[in-house]
Amino acid sequence: MGTPLLQEHLRAVEGTLLAQSRIPDNAGHPIHKGTPRENFLRNFLMDHLSERVAVGQGEIIDARTQNTDPRHQNDIIIYRRNFPRITFDSTTSAYLAESVVATIEVKSTLSRDELAKAVRAAHDIKQLERHDLHILSAGYQPPSILSYVVAYEGPASMETVANWLNPIHQELGLSYPIFSSQNRLTTRSPSLDGIFVLGKGFGLFTNSPLASLAAELISQQTTNQQITNVHWFFADTLSDTLLFLFLMLANATAGIEETYLNPLAYLAQAKLQLNALTLIVKQPGE
Repeated sequence: MGTPLLQEHLRAVEGTLLAQSRIPDNAGHPIHKGTPRENFLRNFLMDHLSERVAVGQGEIIDARTQNTDPRHQNDIIIYRRNFPRITFDSTTSAYLAESVVATIEVKSTLSRDELAKAVRAAHDIKQLERHDLHILSAGYQPPSILSYVVAYEGPASMETVANWLNPIHQELGLSYPIFSSQNRLTTRSPSLDGIFVLGKGFGLFTNSPLASLAAELISQQTTNQQITNVHWFFADTLSDTLLFLFLMLANATAGIEETYLNPLAYLAQAKLQLNALTLIVKQPGE
């Protein structure tokens, strides 16, 4: 019996990404190693995701963002095409929080320190406010901007990564939400939504349909732990990590959501320089 085509295709792509990641190993500067690996993943996303979204890199802002505020540089930003962006140069832009579906931090090697940086950045991104007006929606809608980490190398087992998470959250003063069957899909993660180490495995925060199903299976088949107590699902796999990343992003972008930007929020924060204001009032019939 054969393998499902999508699974076999993404297994081949995952193997290609890992092989490509070894090309920059001979570079002498870390940035010359990291940038090509970001580009490899970025090209995969541009070739495979829905045309309703685009892939960029840079900063994310909201109506409260000041020009002097420090901001995170995001390796990969997946955003809706029908929203504006602010272009700094040919490769870097600032994206309105209302437009962003997900961010991905790309790591050559996932260490505890690198994971802690990603957790902190993801938490900061989730504090951004969205001011969009909803016309209609159908299907699953992520409760916030999604934040993922994708690494080319990492610990031998994802259990090691799982054991890093709670101490990192405690050090940063972050706590997990209380889930129920009613609020699981509408409750945002306090930081990351997924951790993917190509050729090793993945971890998913269990507030998405795909991850909550996996958590349900765990609770039934292994620990008999109540689903409300499960916040993360981790798995080791040599070949299907990219499949889960793709399905998570496909799920996040598959729902129909018609929204438009509420510009009043950005105007309310603006410091206008108006030298004079003239009002012309006409009576009816004039």
